[in-house]
Amino acid sequence: MKSVSIFFLIFLLARVTPAQTTSIELNTYWQFYHPENKKWYKATVPGTIHTDLLDNKLIPDPYDRDNEAKLQWIGERDWEYRTSFDVDAATFAKQHIVLQFDGLDTYADVYLNGTCILQADNMFRGWGIQVKKLLRRTKNLLSIHFYSAQRKADSLARAMLPLVLPDNNRVFVRKAQYHFGWDWGPKFVTCGIWKKIKLESWNGPRFWVYYRGNTNTVRLVQNKDTSGTSFYFEKDGTPIYCKGANWIPGDMFLPRLTKADYRRMLQSAKDANMNMLRVWGGGIYEDDAFYDLCDSLGIMVWQDLMFAGGMVPGDEHFFNNVHEEIKYQLNRLGHHPCIVLWCGNNEVDEAWHNWGWQQDFKLHGIDSARVWHNYERMFKDSIPKWIHENDGNRPYISTSPMHGWGHAESMTEGDSHYWGLWWGLEDWEIFKTRTGRFISEYGMQSMPNWNTCTSFTLPGDRILNSPIIQAHQKAVNGFNKIDHYLTRYFTDASTLSKLTLEEYSYLTQCMQYYILKNAIAVQRSQYPRNMGTLLWQLNDCWPVASWSITDYSRQPKAAWYAVKEAYRNDVLPAADTVYPKDLKLEKPIFTMELTNNILTIKSSKDAKYVCVSRNDNTSFCSDNYFDMKAGEIKTVFIQKGVKIRNHASDLKIKSLYDVLKAK
Repeated sequence: MKSVSIFFLIFLLARVTPAQTTSIELNTYWQFYHPENKKWYKATVPGTIHTDLLDNKLIPDPYDRDNEAKLQWIGERDWEYRTSFDVDAATFAKQHIVLQFDGLDTYADVYLNGTCILQADNMFRGWGIQVKKLLRRTKNLLSIHFYSAQRKADSLARAMLPLVLPDNNRVFVRKAQYHFGWDWGPKFVTCGIWKKIKLESWNGPRFWVYYRGNTNTVRLVQNKDTSGTSFYFEKDGTPIYCKGANWIPGDMFLPRLTKADYRRMLQSAKDANMNMLRVWGGGIYEDDAFYDLCDSLGIMVWQDLMFAGGMVPGDEHFFNNVHEEIKYQLNRLGHHPCIVLWCGNNEVDEAWHNWGWQQDFKLHGIDSARVWHNYERMFKDSIPKWIHENDGNRPYISTSPMHGWGHAESMTEGDSHYWGLWWGLEDWEIFKTRTGRFISEYGMQSMPNWNTCTSFTLPGDRILNSPIIQAHQKAVNGFNKIDHYLTRYFTDASTLSKLTLEEYSYLTQCMQYYILKNAIAVQRSQYPRNMGTLLWQLNDCWPVASWSITDYSRQPKAAWYAVKEAYRNDVLPAADTVYPKDLKLEKPIFTMELTNNILTIKSSKDAKYVCVSRNDNTSFCSDNYFDMKAGEIKTVFIQKGVKIRNHASDLKIKSLYDVLKAK
């Protein structure tokens, strides 16, 4: 009880202000200007230019078919937003009046009644501007001119020539890096008012009191031992084995995410027996709802700072901008007990030493030394100091992973991203000899659920080699790698070539289930030398073939059920010994009975990866892709709120035999 009381005291200290502040939201009556149509259209705030164009039927759905390529012009233009507002007499009479911008994406000049009051250049910062002297009682005009972040990035990069920074001009911009494209996401360089705008007023002095320190009695232990150096988290003196996943933003257009979306995605992590999520550094410092839910669900958060896969500029403006960003975000998030670690960046140190950047970008001699100096100054000198100033004793590491997966040290110290599986085309059995101290990334791709596939395609698109399907696979040689693992573990190339896209999608999900189940089993068997496994990745930001175990529809893929079982506390999973392609499959005949919310299934033969779905191919039950013995009765529970009239007409069932042996 004492610790709970202390937590709430800390929470209050972080939130209470002595001055009585009145806050009025200015999120209505916004318009945006279309430079080609030369017209003003209704805008939604918070929002993005892409969603505003979509809502006004000026563009097609960006996620549909291959529309991504057709809509790149949006991110290359400047856009203007405006609204007008009145100020009530009580607010107007206050001594202090501030326009508070919780989030502007990204380069924006803000004008109030014709006067420029702000030039914003960081998506991750809030901005508060004193406007008392500029306000009128009525007809205040607030306008915001957004500049193309892509053109700004390109301009900043040109100014540094002949020096070129790896790996993309996006590194100059303090904006969600995944907006510029990733190996699981499209390129949509957004702009807009992505968080709320408020008019805040008060009399007298106002100040905030922040608690600076680790509120969560959790610490990172890195001690020398017989295997090298440990890497694990400890709570109240008890080591914690971390079971979880990596988290990416849940949408390309962030204001579309609701609290219900966050609850559904985070509940899927909790239901899969996860106790940790890593917020990946190429996305965003997440919405308050994310951290509130992680607090309540008991999910620890490994929080990357927003740097991923690129070196950083070394100019003072960039460093000062990041300093203000870090202060803002740590003060916003520091009271959350779920956050157990700050991490400087994703894969930048590893990339510099292992990905050939110095050769590819012609960084030699003094240029190479300069770029590396800026990296060390940012992540090993400046950020640790800023974190200590703003968050006391919560642990910080400069980068993830500590060593590249091809180096022996990655098995003995620090965290590791083990991509020998997938990128290196290694078997899952590699983890028997290549399991690190704490695996913070590894994974296996699959297609999304079939109803998700149909959501972005037309019937004629639904063949594997169609340009539309290929447009929703962003990994280099992604389908070739999937096929490598399918022929390694499930079938031969001749059978694979005969599958329909729906059958292929099912088989890729079975393969992802099989590989993740066995990889986790091997990793957990190496406890306590190994103290954590975070698979890549929990979720998707659009409909795509990826490493996620829940797709953009927020429904579980087959692998989610495997992870749920493999992450159980009460039973350690066992790795498989005979491959699925070696099984002697026979045609099963299934009988099903539905009573209220309980479905019972019986199979006439042994059956592998039994999948039950509704006719719309949506997921709805407590277990799926399970194995059955002949004569066994399997019971699954229907999700709350799902209505099924009659199992014969509403349900579909298939197994591995139906996909492979039917060919």
